[in-house]
Amino acid sequence: MENNKFSILKNKVQEIIDLIANKQDSLANDRLIETSEMLDELLDFSEEDEDLVEISRYQVVLNQLHQKINTSGK
Repeated sequence: MENNKFSILKNKVQEIIDLIANKQDSLANDRLIETSEMLDELLDFSEEDEDLVEISRYQVVLNQLHQKINTSGK
């Protein structure tokens, strides 16, 4: 089941990247917030070290995307 969650996260991150590429920063930011909330929820219920490592990778990617969204609008 965890792999399914990470698969969903991967798809959501790709959607954010696509929105940024299409200059839809507002929508990308909305999706980023939704994905961050999903990631936080996953973090709250994860106990396996392997899952925590994967979650931290997504946190880094989302932070980088957040920076990209905020700098591309300027």
